[in-house]
Amino acid sequence: MLLKFNRRFTILLFLTLFFVQGCSLKNSNNVENLEKDKSISELAYESGIDLSPSSIRNNRQFDHSDSWQHLISLFAIPEVDDALIQKQLDWYLAHPKYVATIQTRAEPYLYNIIKQVEEKGLPGELALLPAVESGFKAHAYSRARASGLWQFIPSTGRLYGLDQNWWYDGRRDVYASTAAATSYLKKLGGVFDNDWLLALASYNAGMGTVGRAVKHNAANNKATDFWSLKLPQETRNYVPRLLALAKIFANAEHYGINLKSQTHKPTFMAVDIGSQLELSKAAQLSNTNIKELIHLNPGLSRGYTPPKGPHRLLIPINKAELFKKNLAALPFDQRVQWQRHKIKSGENLGMIARQYKTRIKGIREVNNLANNNIRAGAYLLIPVSRGQATANSPTQVTAKNPVYNKPMYKVKAGDNLWSISKKLSLSSKEIAQWNQIELNSTLSLGQTLVIKQPTNSLQPSKNKQSIQYTVRRGDSLYAISEKFNVRVADLRKWNSSTLGKFLKPGQTIIVRNNPPST
Repeated sequence: MLLKFNRRFTILLFLTLFFVQGCSLKNSNNVENLEKDKSISELAYESGIDLSPSSIRNNRQFDHSDSWQHLISLFAIPEVDDALIQKQLDWYLAHPKYVATIQTRAEPYLYNIIKQVEEKGLPGELALLPAVESGFKAHAYSRARASGLWQFIPSTGRLYGLDQNWWYDGRRDVYASTAAATSYLKKLGGVFDNDWLLALASYNAGMGTVGRAVKHNAANNKATDFWSLKLPQETRNYVPRLLALAKIFANAEHYGINLKSQTHKPTFMAVDIGSQLELSKAAQLSNTNIKELIHLNPGLSRGYTPPKGPHRLLIPINKAELFKKNLAALPFDQRVQWQRHKIKSGENLGMIARQYKTRIKGIREVNNLANNNIRAGAYLLIPVSRGQATANSPTQVTAKNPVYNKPMYKVKAGDNLWSISKKLSLSSKEIAQWNQIELNSTLSLGQTLVIKQPTNSLQPSKNKQSIQYTVRRGDSLYAISEKFNVRVADLRKWNSSTLGKFLKPGQTIIVRNNPPST
């Protein structure tokens, strides 16, 4: 078998060289060249050799110890010459730094993506889909509320088992979302009889949109391939974008593109940790930089694994055994830094959440509370980030060395980063950094943004059970009530003697830690 392959490859090489040499002959030898061309085709046919570009690519010898080389060996979608592909190809070639950047971003995730693609029998080209969807950015978020490497929208994410809650977003979990995306693509391939261009179009535009376009063409006796369908312009560009990128990777040397060498071996291990664990504690146990763990576990929104799971962390492969050993030796009660809070008479969950700089929903989930009802004398477990104040009294602040708190801003109709930054007297760059989004990101209605403000804008009042809040540009009573987990009606009652029809920047209002008696 090997001898047969070597003979075929030798003939292929000979024919290719002979053909190139033949093309250089002068026009006076055209008749002779045609005869030679005929003999070349006949010899290739008799030897069972396909001289198409994709066949020549497939007969290449690949270094399977390199991730990119191994991936290219899995390419299975025939190369097509089309103006839309050429347009995308020209863009990539005009931006070689971008091609280099997506290779760098892909490094931590590439082995796992290739493994999932290969195990499910998908064309290797699909492993490049995160480059088109998100630029291989795990925190990417779109105007359609799609998130993660594979840009799942909330509904499709939930359909494929990706939980989305206060603690965790499975769409950003690079391990879970890759498994979900490859399963989804496999299903789409089956629906469209392994026509991968239609499957890719469906991943972008939806199965219904593509299905209707196919039925329309079939009913009118028209071709039903991707290139013949009437599809949204975004989708008509989307598929060629992936095909162009795959063509560049498959022919990198021809296009002058450098493929970075990457050893084809796991970069992380998915470790079952059994119960909730603080990410900073995991960094200590694995002797890993916390930033590296965050990069591998972008689905964790609060610095903890969720109380109800998934109880899994991605740990750098060279630190995984150390982590498992140290985790096994760690006392259970040290997995998370908790504050045990005894509920006092008159307290409510909003007050307690403010005190520990956390959210009501988070306290309810940790303590399995069905609603906001609590009783004096009972205890609550409060997860507290390391370095956060844990005193059982309202945090007192000073103007020196301000600490940042994290009020939340809900996006309203017409909002963008620039308009929000102007409302809050902040820079749009800061808001983008705090929320790990791009400056030009399109925000969705109701989206929650973290807005960090120095706590020295909150001055202790004479009454230690309340604070004085200085109104900022763009503030409203509703926005302030959201920041402090209190009711607008309470704010009005506490400030009945000073509140006018409108709030003014610089005005101070009282925010009490205890609700008014009714």
